Amino acid sequence: MSGGKKSKGDPTTGHGTRLVAAGRKPEWTGAVVNPPIWRGSTHLYPDVASLKEQVKRNRDGDFFYGRRGSPTQWALADALTGLEPGAEGTVLYPSGVAAIAGSLMAVLRPGDVLLVTDNAYEPSRTMATGLLGQLGVEARFFDPLDVAGFVGQFCERTRAVLLESPGSLTMEVQDVPALTVIAREKGAVSLIDNTWATPLGFPALEHGCDIAIMSLTKHVGGHSDLMMGSSSAKAPLYRKLRQTAQALGQVVSPDDAALALRGLRTIGLRLERSAATALEVAQWLAGRSDVAHVLCPFLPGAPGYELWRRDFSGSCGLFSFILKGQSEAARARLIDALELFGIGFSWGGFESLAIPIDPASIRTGSAWPPSQWESGDRYGIRLSIGLEDAADLIADLEQGFAAMEQT
Repeated sequence: MSGGKKSKGDPTTGHGTRLVAAGRKPEWTGAVVNPPIWRGSTHLYPDVASLKEQVKRNRDGDFFYGRRGSPTQWALADALTGLEPGAEGTVLYPSGVAAIAGSLMAVLRPGDVLLVTDNAYEPSRTMATGLLGQLGVEARFFDPLDVAGFVGQFCERTRAVLLESPGSLTMEVQDVPALTVIAREKGAVSLIDNTWATPLGFPALEHGCDIAIMSLTKHVGGHSDLMMGSSSAKAPLYRKLRQTAQALGQVVSPDDAALALRGLRTIGLRLERSAATALEVAQWLAGRSDVAHVLCPFLPGAPGYELWRRDFSGSCGLFSFILKGQSEAARARLIDALELFGIGFSWGGFESLAIPIDPASIRTGSAWPPSQWESGDRYGIRLSIGLEDAADLIADLEQGFAAMEQT
């Protein structure tokens, strides 16, 4: 570049500038701003020699057959790769769970051992013990906060470690740099579900991970209208991801890829807004006598705050809190009374959600609730804060707490 000027896609520019430019190669956009939606299963060749050459090359950005994508999908994958420093490429999957499954299947073989953080997303746990177990992989769960004990979890068959920080229910923040150093020394691949922070708040590969997984259904889509996942990786693991995805026939629709690209343009603004609102709500909850614990990593004084402040540059609107000495029925009354919060799975959309959480029912490698908590403090609620005004959400929660007290 002449004159010292930066281009929009320069990796040293700010997140906002990169989000605007990401995936917008001229050969994909032509004369318009956004890559068009390329719908097509069949790709045509000018002659037999060209067909044979494309079969042999199998490169990103080459037309071959609809299962390998077209400019709409390539633009999204390219944009996500550009946001993950150190990544060679990104593979797209039809859901976040598919991304986790495809990534694990790319690095594990029968007889291998997979270490799984005990605060992992429940479908990840089910996959580790179910599908992978059927394929001959042994899953072992470890305490997400016990770095010293992590070393002892490895054996000669350990090939991969699945991390999730913060955990999407209990919000425990792991010392990812320390854990990935240990994994690398033991010859294991480190994978992380990085949906909560995205690479904007936590560049996972820079912090030692080998494969960074996201549910694009959440923040990237941002509007609760698509299902998709992604895995970004360094070389040569990216090639393994791509080959495994192709062998499994994984593909996303170009229409959904276009929606994800649209959501990606505003993800920075939405994350900032939802995180700021979530912090206001978390501070309000922390001041209530009927709340025992607020599990919000970016709330000063909350569990994991120091690690979050050290390693993260951003956050989102997802956090949990634990009611003080209440019953399951009382918790249901609170949630049922909410008007601005929907009751439903997923998160990261423009609308706020609330669901009951009971982590103790799935934990196997560490204690939950923590031993230092009062015995009656066990019923939790997870909030996904959307784009509503903080004052309105707090008022809605206030009337929810009032309903909780009614018997």
